[in-house]
Amino acid sequence: MSDMVLGLWSFPLLMALIFLRLPIGLAMLVVGGGGLALLGGPTLPLAKLKTEVWAAFSNYSLSVVPMFLLMGQFATQGGLSGRLFGAAQAFLGHRRGGLGMAAIGACAGFGAICGSSLATAATMGQVALPELKRAGWSGGLATATLAAGGTLGILIPPSVVLVIYAALTEQNIARLFAAAMLPGLLAAFSYALVIRLYLVRHPGEAGTAPRVPWGARWQALGGVWPVLAVFGLVVGGLYGGWFTPTEGAAVGAAGTGLAALAAGRLDRAGLSRALLATAEGTAMVFFIVLGAALYNGFLAFAQVPQGLSGMVAALGMPPYGILALILLGYLLLGCLMDSLSMILLTIPIVFPLVMGLDFGMTSEAQAIWFGILVLIVVEVGLITPPVGMNLFVISALSPETPAAQTWRRAAWFVTADILRVALIAGVPGIALFATGGAR
Repeated sequence: MSDMVLGLWSFPLLMALIFLRLPIGLAMLVVGGGGLALLGGPTLPLAKLKTEVWAAFSNYSLSVVPMFLLMGQFATQGGLSGRLFGAAQAFLGHRRGGLGMAAIGACAGFGAICGSSLATAATMGQVALPELKRAGWSGGLATATLAAGGTLGILIPPSVVLVIYAALTEQNIARLFAAAMLPGLLAAFSYALVIRLYLVRHPGEAGTAPRVPWGARWQALGGVWPVLAVFGLVVGGLYGGWFTPTEGAAVGAAGTGLAALAAGRLDRAGLSRALLATAEGTAMVFFIVLGAALYNGFLAFAQVPQGLSGMVAALGMPPYGILALILLGYLLLGCLMDSLSMILLTIPIVFPLVMGLDFGMTSEAQAIWFGILVLIVVEVGLITPPVGMNLFVISALSPETPAAQTWRRAAWFVTADILRVALIAGVPGIALFATGGAR
């Protein structure tokens, strides 16, 4: 068996271990270490680990991750999710589908200070799901709406997934955040449109909330100013060059913490919970980073990326055909893995392949555009039935709702996502507009 064939067989083995519920970081560590031992002897994995631990964890860009996770924890502790939904509900709740649109808008706002899809889905689910059901929304539509809205946590900047992508591909984090802004807003708009179109065909599945007086609306809107301030300061500061990504993340965490403290929602116990959850989340991320580094080292040793590049070149397919196959692979992989693991596992393999294709733009613009496409497709995987991670999170909050009901309604949002991927793939300017285009 050749080295490359051994590397290719490692993929189904890795999927089998993940299917058996072995932690993804550990699965990659085991398969990567075992593969290196088979190729270079039992001492090679240890030699690789000796250098890989330092190389992976000394990456300064990764220091952004715990800061953004802490910012999301402070936002949760400070009750900002409830204020966001309350403000959106005050303006939209009395309209047809307005409560669902309010939940989508609140998810987008919370995603702007969270950076995690699962955290956004879980937090907003606890806030919005009771209100949706109280207003007469069917369980399947309510859960599907919140599962889709949760994906905005990784699409609306700041995004932990984009931070990892930037570190792996050596791209500018601020430019990636800017590029994600318009596609993120487009996602929120398309989800709201899906709710509207669905209720045209199934008007009995959603009710409305009482109309809120204008005075109460403005009062509710005034409660979300910390979110706007933190988001504007972090993203604006990054894009304006006021501070580095790590400094911006630290400013965002501090600002969100102060907002939670000012609201009287962050006591000593809350601070301890936020710090502990951040430490646990950071440890999980970094362990996956280590496992992916060892596994990708094995694939490189087996020359799998070079072999795949040769195979793709031999197909003679046009660049957009190859891109379509890659994105389809991400869509299928999203049914099995979480977004961070997918990025860490696949980008070192597919990124050099994509950068070798000619899409008629500069290398920097192409790298940013591809990053946004991958981000969107990864996000689609989070709500792809039957094993999308966000579907599991929301279903756990509504055990009385049959999973099949959520899946059927989630398919509407998946369709909108696929159309959005096709649009951004065909019109790269949507992603590159805020970055100044192809430079």
